[in-house]
Amino acid sequence: MIAEIPCSRPDRWTAIWRGFRRRCPCCGQGRLFRSYLRLTDRCATCATALGELRADDGPAWATILVVGHIVVPCFVVAARGDAPAWVQFGVLLPAAIALTALLLPRFKGVFVALLWLLDLRSGAAN
Repeated sequence: MIAEIPCSRPDRWTAIWRGFRRRCPCCGQGRLFRSYLRLTDRCATCATALGELRADDGPAWATILVVGHIVVPCFVVAARGDAPAWVQFGVLLPAAIALTALLLPRFKGVFVALLWLLDLRSGAAN
């Protein structure tokens, strides 16, 4: 078992930015995910335990909120402007899917960084 190397605790905005970049909130160097949305158990650089942090539905909620506020007005404008169906289904729908795929891991990184910063591990007694 790898011992956790103590690192200086970053301020809130630094941890959030590191999470958004999908990096370890502690050191900013190691990868946060081992696959698309699966967290690494420990940071490869500083050995910070990350696998026990559970973001649950927070990242999905934030992604829906942001993507909805961007995409829905575009759909409304396209529908009211009598845009052809290929614009709605060939441009706006793939754009919504791509934006969701791009933002979901970043928002999960932000939530995990905040959970780590607040020391809210799953099942751990504080």
